[in-house]
Amino acid sequence: MHKFSFVLLYVDNPPASAAFYADLLGKKPVETSPTFAMLPLAEEVMLGLWLRNTVEPVATAPGGGEVAFTVTDAAEVERTHAEWRKRGLPIAQKPTAMDFGHTFVALDPDGHRLRVFAPAAAPESA
Repeated sequence: MHKFSFVLLYVDNPPASAAFYADLLGKKPVETSPTFAMLPLAEEVMLGLWLRNTVEPVATAPGGGEVAFTVTDAAEVERTHAEWRKRGLPIAQKPTAMDFGHTFVALDPDGHRLRVFAPAAAPESA
C-alpha cells in the first residue's frame, strides 16, 4: 500500500501562505522558497504550498476541495470559529450541525476551504 504523505495547495505566494499556516497551526515551515513551502500537518503528513503558475503539469480546476481539521466536540468547533474570525479569516459556512457532525468552513488567503468539524457520535449498535 502506498503511504499518504502530502496535501498540496497551489497558491499565489508560498512564503506568505507558509506564514499564514504557521501562525494558524502553530507549526513552523520545514522548507520555504519563492516557489514552494512545506509545513507539517500531522505525523508524517505535510502541507505543500506550490506557486500556482509554476505547477507542472499545469493544474486545472476540475472541482473544489478542502483541508479538514478534526476537533473533539462542538464546543471546540465554536471556539475555533471565534478564534479564526478574530484572526480575520473569511467564513464560508458558519458553525452548523450536519449529518457527519458539527462544522464550519473558513477560507485561506488563496480561497482554499478549511473545514473544522467534530464528528457526530456513532450510532449505538443493537
